[in-house]
Amino acid sequence: MDYIIELIKYIILGIIQGVTEIFPVSSSGHVAIASYVMFGSLEARNTLTLLLTITNMGSFLALLLFYWKDVTLLIKDTYGFIFNKLLRNDAEVKHNFFYVLKLIVAIIPIGIVGYFFSDYLDQFTTYLTIGVALSATALFLFLVWLLRNVQFQHDITWKNSIVIGVFQMFAVLPGLSRSGITMVGGLSQKIELKKILRFSFLSYLIISVPVSLLGIKEAIEFISINPDFNVFGLILAFIFSFILSYLTVKVMYQFVKVKNLIWFAIYALLLGGVSFVIYFI
Repeated sequence: MDYIIELIKYIILGIIQGVTEIFPVSSSGHVAIASYVMFGSLEARNTLTLLLTITNMGSFLALLLFYWKDVTLLIKDTYGFIFNKLLRNDAEVKHNFFYVLKLIVAIIPIGIVGYFFSDYLDQFTTYLTIGVALSATALFLFLVWLLRNVQFQHDITWKNSIVIGVFQMFAVLPGLSRSGITMVGGLSQKIELKKILRFSFLSYLIISVPVSLLGIKEAIEFISINPDFNVFGLILAFIFSFILSYLTVKVMYQFVKVKNLIWFAIYALLLGGVSFVIYFI
């Protein structure tokens, strides 16, 4: 019976990661609160870091599948622009090449902050700071909702990519939604929501490549020194994260509009309140 309950915990974690990685409500905040419910405290998450890494890989592969045509086209055109002089005069190839460069520009700030400060931030992560970050996410989403009637521009500029990158940099804070903060950065620059989502998730794919490779290495090392670890549960968490991430991104594209973000803001605010309650009890 204990084994079944443990498997259910893995599945729940996979579902939470899959849904909240895509929706602008902070997957890290949800995982932290779920850890309290399932493990008793933030500090008692003996295997939670590994689980989060593996479930993030599930989300990464789901988004890669969803954007497969976009990814392959961008790679092909970037390669063609660099190595084929004739293609440099092709407007679409040139556009896609510079789009990739803008993606790279946008991930530089979060890459620098994540590399130098992620361990430091983890040491000071509490339910209080998570509650503050979730409340900030709610505030940002509310500000985005206020921008619902702005006139949108047609394409993402270099300036837009820099601004989005600066906003995205703060997503290393546990409880602050990466997709939510990216929406704020994009909509503040008057970029259409679907274009922001595409830019945000494609930049996430680039960031996730080295993170996933490192995660595989850490998973192998962890399992090798913990032979009793529930590998089947880890696989279930990965599978459910993959499935739910793929389904959620399809829903996000079809149904989520700027005017509906107010409901995500309310939800994030309520979840922040839950985090405050956990901290003070």
